[in-house]
Amino acid sequence: MAVTARVSADSGLTCLDVMSIDHLIYAAPRLADAVDDIERRFGVRATGGGQHVGQGTHNALASLGPRVYLELIAPDPAQPEPAAPRPYGVDGIRAAGLVGWAVGTDDIDAAAARARAAGIDVGEVIGGARRAADGSMLRWRLTSNSRAAGVIPFLIDWGDTPHPAASAPTGLSLEAVRVEHPDPAVLAAALSALGVDVEVRAGRKAALVATLRGRSGIVELR
Repeated sequence: MAVTARVSADSGLTCLDVMSIDHLIYAAPRLADAVDDIERRFGVRATGGGQHVGQGTHNALASLGPRVYLELIAPDPAQPEPAAPRPYGVDGIRAAGLVGWAVGTDDIDAAAARARAAGIDVGEVIGGARRAADGSMLRWRLTSNSRAAGVIPFLIDWGDTPHPAASAPTGLSLEAVRVEHPDPAVLAAALSALGVDVEVRAGRKAALVATLRGRSGIVELR
């Protein structure tokens, strides 16, 4: 049975302002294979990413709407082994899949403080950067729970950096997102406290599932 992530007013929990999904993270052993797979399934070829210098990863992007996108990420063979584990559980990954997601905010310090006050540990606010193909550096701020990824989203604030969805290849749209979890009621309460309104269903293990509309029709991605 599905459980909505929105908590009723008499639940005893304080729901933050509803936040918008910023991007979904699809990790794979090899970036080229992930790009080919998404193109085969949806008819759109992700491009335009770059290197996360020092983290040992690189990515490609596909727009899912005006301010939401799909990020394909994988270990970058052109970089040396990073000092710390690669983010999103990319180290040793054997099969491609959705591993995490982000919600956007225009004031990440305030949003992170509200999340902590609501009992959600999003970690510290840290800086992020990516070197684009033209050599320029894109910078943003995000919460440190991003490194572990998972079904609890992290917060991201692009500041003055143009949103990546604006320049990513088009042809895909995000129709819906749901989360599957062995304890859906607990997870739904956590997401509502964070200000995220998505469907949560009972599942054998934690998983993100996105319904995307592409040139080949509507397909689920998990």
